[in-house]
Amino acid sequence: PETILTSQTVRGELGLRADRDARRVSMLQTMYSYFWYDKLWLPENLTWADLEDQDGRVYAKVSDLYISIPCAFFFLVVRRLFETYVATPFAGALGVKEKVRLRAAANPLLEKFYTTCTKHPKQVDMESLSRKCSCTVRQVQRWFRRRRNQDRPSLLKKFREASWRFTFYLLAFIAGLAVLVDKPWFYDLREVWQGFPKQTMLPSQYWYYMVELGFYWSLLFSVASDVKRKDFKEQIIHHVATITLISLSWCANYIRVGTLVMAVHDASDYLLEFAKMLNYAGWKETCNTIFIGFAAVFIITRLIIFPFWILHCTWAYPVEIYPPFFGYYFFNAMLVVLQCLHVFWAYLILRMAYKFLSGKLVEDERSDHEEPDLSGEEDEEPTILKNGPVANGHSILNNNHQKAD
Repeated sequence: PETILTSQTVRGELGLRADRDARRVSMLQTMYSYFWYDKLWLPENLTWADLEDQDGRVYAKVSDLYISIPCAFFFLVVRRLFETYVATPFAGALGVKEKVRLRAAANPLLEKFYTTCTKHPKQVDMESLSRKCSCTVRQVQRWFRRRRNQDRPSLLKKFREASWRFTFYLLAFIAGLAVLVDKPWFYDLREVWQGFPKQTMLPSQYWYYMVELGFYWSLLFSVASDVKRKDFKEQIIHHVATITLISLSWCANYIRVGTLVMAVHDASDYLLEFAKMLNYAGWKETCNTIFIGFAAVFIITRLIIFPFWILHCTWAYPVEIYPPFFGYYFFNAMLVVLQCLHVFWAYLILRMAYKFLSGKLVEDERSDHEEPDLSGEEDEEPTILKNGPVANGHSILNNNHQKAD
């Protein structure tokens, strides 16, 4: 009887689990059907059935996007090989040199405070730590300065990252022009909506989309290991907004305007990365010249062409053909988010351009600059003494001897 009772209990638990799994699947299917509801993403009187392949016409599908994930990992592998076998020797040829960084001495107490509390302790914290370590406040300050410098990316790392992005953005821009130059909507934006959404997908559009989407996925995957700058959060928002826009524009067959948006963004990015490469190599004058060219192209493409041509094309022309619907408002809202980021970056660029015109060298305003290791401070690193403020029974004398680093 106990065996029978146990068997019935197990069957009952399995039945409950099966019911829960069935309800979850049903809920997911309901959410999926609501998300892809025809009237959300397509104009009135059209359904997804109208975009099924027929009569030799091929349309974009959600399943096409799956290849972008393997493509992203492919880019990560190619990037690693490129940085190792191309960018690193190229950096050496250009004379990219690393600064010799003095490492902070091993100190468990300060290391724990650095990793768990803050990297920039206040004066009160400095004084408290100096008492615990039996050292001066200046020595604690120097330890934290050196420790922060250890965490900052090296010049070679920055150069390799800029080289990789320069190479991709340049090739992507050239490929984008090759895809668009013979298309009528490249010259007349009203052609973007001619026959929408029943517009046949071209092989060149497919590969342009998948390569761009895979690249931005790779940037999102590697964001934790890439050089972190002041606009780190804005970069995350940009990558997520870009991936969302590319994916949904593909699914709703906004491919023509999508290729235009990607080409506009690629037009200036490679110039910025090239200027950064020259800056890391110490070619300041050439870097400044390239940066001014980048600033001009950025202002023209992101603050003139994008809002007054592309946004006007997506906002004004579609309503001449069909009434507004959710997808219309959604895509325009995402484009406005991108435009807000353009304004933010334009502010940084103009501030850098102002410094250049004022006679100062142009540097990346987003970078976290290395802190100097001043030689006028005590050179001794703070160490924890076994007997507190005394060592071997004798008090520590400070004869104010200083030693240059």
